[in-house]
Amino acid sequence: MKDKIEIKKPEGKLGVLIPGLGAVATTFIAGTMLVRKGLGRPFGSLTQMGTIRLGKRTEKRVPKIKDFVELADLNDLVFAAWDIFPDNAYESALKAGVLKKEDLEPVRAELEKIKPMPAVFDRHYIKNLDGPNKKSGASKYDLALQLMDDIKKFKEENKLNRLVMIWCASTEIFMKAEAVHQTIESLEKAMKDNDPAVAPSMIYAYAALKSGVPFVNGAPNLTVDIPAMAELAKQQNLPVAGKDYKTGQTLMKTIIAPGLKARLIGLDGWFSTNILGNRDGEVLDDPQSFKTKEESKLGSLEYILQPDVYPELYGHFYHKVRINYYPPRGDNKEGWDNIDIFGWLGYPMQIKIDFLCRDSILAAPIVLDLVLFMDLAQRAGLRGIQEWLSFYFKSPMCAPELYPEHDLFIQLMKLKNTLRYLKGEELITHLGLEYYD
Repeated sequence: MKDKIEIKKPEGKLGVLIPGLGAVATTFIAGTMLVRKGLGRPFGSLTQMGTIRLGKRTEKRVPKIKDFVELADLNDLVFAAWDIFPDNAYESALKAGVLKKEDLEPVRAELEKIKPMPAVFDRHYIKNLDGPNKKSGASKYDLALQLMDDIKKFKEENKLNRLVMIWCASTEIFMKAEAVHQTIESLEKAMKDNDPAVAPSMIYAYAALKSGVPFVNGAPNLTVDIPAMAELAKQQNLPVAGKDYKTGQTLMKTIIAPGLKARLIGLDGWFSTNILGNRDGEVLDDPQSFKTKEESKLGSLEYILQPDVYPELYGHFYHKVRINYYPPRGDNKEGWDNIDIFGWLGYPMQIKIDFLCRDSILAAPIVLDLVLFMDLAQRAGLRGIQEWLSFYFKSPMCAPELYPEHDLFIQLMKLKNTLRYLKGEELITHLGLEYYD
């Protein structure tokens, strides 16, 4: 065993700041409240239910992750949010229609206390939404200063020891990194000049990092994955992570594609379509927002299957993704996949997947885990991109010179080995030869 990393104890309260008080955020908040009252179980949460093997299999040391690393207690979480709609968390949860009213009632009083602060919002970046609860300012830099005031006030009023900000708002239009994104100074100048290259999500990320708060990007927006934000995170000694929560269809792809590759089964085509009727579906009905999501959803197969390494198997597959806004479905998304594969001697086969999932039910435990792991990263002195959290994202961030790892099982091994590393335990390779010497 090596020396442990010094990890500060999770003393006091942890504030959770959330841009976007919609379906995902309210499902996460209400669910956490129900779990800490003993009225629900945190299914899907690695931090609450997952285990980690330590040492050799013969040692039979398999503690729960929350008993192995110093995570914040659920009772110490305090929530705040920004949103363009003034509805409190209870009203918003009712409108989202994810959790039943009878399940919300035991935590109604707590939810009603969470009233969203006016949001930084611009319809140029999210065309299919608008609401009255918005900030106004002379410049985008001024809006960032207002967010920093909100953060400071929230921390002081609630006597919080630490904070994490996690994006649960909608998908912005597709953007590419530009010259103004290269340095902190050029980004700040662009904010003062109201440059359209600075999206609202970037203003939130800037305000968080300047305030000493780790930032997680849960959408596919160009937000914290620009050189200026990397420089700021390094300067402030802060962890950042993203992007785009891996919930339904892409989760299935990162489970199935590694299996096809492991068995060297070829792929001719993968057609994916979704119907959903929540606010996310409404936003993605705009082609520019859909382009951002499409880029995120398309990337996983190419990285997992490595067509340049296996040209005969994966060099020519056709990959198509569609998202259709269908209001009657609400948050209960249906993802349908047709996969054309081939095996021995090139004989064709097919796989069909019909995943009737609940998007926010799948996302809520991801948000909880990311909040707790990012707080752990901050207390352990980890800074910059937290690639070990790729497990949770469709488009995982990584160092510029690397390609992202999309294989769910490799991602999980990386996550657990990082926890072992932090605690001075031996990393597990699954070699196992020592059992047969």
